Amino acid sequence: MTWDPEAPGVLRLPSGRLVRGRGLRAPLPAGPRPAYGIHLLGRRPPPVDWESAWLRWPDFRLPADRRLAREVLADAWRRCADERVELACAGGRGRTGTALACLAVLDGVPAREAVAYVRRHYHPHAVETPWQKRYVRRFPAPGN
Repeated sequence: MTWDPEAPGVLRLPSGRLVRGRGLRAPLPAGPRPAYGIHLLGRRPPPVDWESAWLRWPDFRLPADRRLAREVLADAWRRCADERVELACAGGRGRTGTALACLAVLDGVPAREAVAYVRRHYHPHAVETPWQKRYVRRFPAPGN
């Protein structure tokens, strides 16, 4: 069971996989809840009613553990093929946009084009800092 592709914050990857990005400062959107969520925050998030993972990622920065980030994002990419997966940070743009761009790379979007893809299909201000853009450009594609 996946997301409604027309729902706010839902990104359709080129493969057709759907993943929702959102900001945790906003109320939980109406509709179905995620089956799995990844919280991209500098400190441990409050508990939620669905399976979730915390990826320590301070605001405006990069993941604290890049190897773990690769594993968690690869798992999210695999799961969004048939589950409702949500990526969320405080505002839903910088860290969330960066993570969504990494999922786009895993889905086959060239790393140099992934930020533009997410800005076009998710939010025009996604991926906020130069180092977040560089992180996406260097994110390993499948098989690397």
